[in-house]
Amino acid sequence: MSGRVGDLSPKQAESLTEFRGRIQDILPDLPAQHDHYLLRWLRARSFNVQKAEAMIRKHVEFRRQLKVDSIISDWKPPEVIEKYVSGGMCGYDREGSPIWYDVIGPLDPKGLLLSASKQDFMKTKIRHTEMLRRECQRQSEKLGKNIEAITLIHDCEGLGLKHIWKPAIEAYGEILTMFEDNYPEGLKRVLLIKAPKIFPMAYNLIKHFLCEETRRKIIVVGSNWKEELHKHIDPEQLPVVYGGTLTDPDGDPRCRTMIKYGGTVPRSYYVQDSVKIQYDSSVSVGRGSDFQLEFNVTAAGSLLRWQFASDGADIGFGVFRRTKEGGGQKVAEMLQVLPSERYNAHLVPEDSCISCPEPGVYVLCFDNSYSVLQSKKVSYNVEVVPPSDGPTQTALSRGDGCSDDGHT
Repeated sequence: MSGRVGDLSPKQAESLTEFRGRIQDILPDLPAQHDHYLLRWLRARSFNVQKAEAMIRKHVEFRRQLKVDSIISDWKPPEVIEKYVSGGMCGYDREGSPIWYDVIGPLDPKGLLLSASKQDFMKTKIRHTEMLRRECQRQSEKLGKNIEAITLIHDCEGLGLKHIWKPAIEAYGEILTMFEDNYPEGLKRVLLIKAPKIFPMAYNLIKHFLCEETRRKIIVVGSNWKEELHKHIDPEQLPVVYGGTLTDPDGDPRCRTMIKYGGTVPRSYYVQDSVKIQYDSSVSVGRGSDFQLEFNVTAAGSLLRWQFASDGADIGFGVFRRTKEGGGQKVAEMLQVLPSERYNAHLVPEDSCISCPEPGVYVLCFDNSYSVLQSKKVSYNVEVVPPSDGPTQTALSRGDGCSDDGHT
């Protein structure tokens, strides 16, 4: 049995009923509640109800923290991403699923990562995925059948050494992991066309980020790629440049109003060339360790702001709130306010803030525990901005943080 609506074994149907019952409290927070949607999470975890529940609960938290429900209307990518990240949605396959094109050759990974933060790229991909999810919903209503996955055409012409630059691979890997964790069964098929000789090397660098089910959906097409695309896509839904008859209204065979083709990022966008920030403090975070800064926020609604840059490599960073008075509480025991992520702050200085919903001791943690070889120098500014009618805040420690085990 496929594990889809209308094709469930008795045991799978029982698992679906149990799964729905166990997540009643978060159903209103999900973008869909129907069986088609819930079964995607069960299939992703081989109908292990406990694992599927853990996965979908993490997704609800992911949506809350990143404000995914409003990311299309309330957030716009930086200009450099809008202009120079290639790809786009164009047309529908023969079953009515949206088609997304990833156009690799024109991408300038180094220029992009020197001009925008890794988090901006992550949010851009989330935004694109949410747009595709909504398009699937519209197609389901229009066609009167369930459309839940997309066809992805991966145009690898021009793939070269610049695309396997280590920071670019790391960023792409994190995006793939995010997609796998939060949008299970979102891909129907991946048609990989015009792959050059370097492709196997590039694929080996990223394949471990993909689950086995996703790998099975990848079809590497040879020189007959146009004929293969026609098997899945009507020529009227395929741009002329990809062997179809579709053009832009002005006759453009590349359909540039729908598909962006990127290009070399001008150096004027490079952040480190245009932004020179003087930081108040710096610290060396030893390999395999972390460094914590504590701030006593005494008024709800205060703003906790930070800027930081790392030297030579990326650095982990997260914000937590102590739930016990006094010292000795480990980060893992604290309330997570901003999830710890790795920032490419050696390429683009980080500048961000959060609103503190309630008073307490907030802990900023620079995390280098994943690095077994390299210490990281981090320069930073941190400040607490009280609400207009709030009292002055007190910094408990601005330069004497320590790791969980008491070592700096």
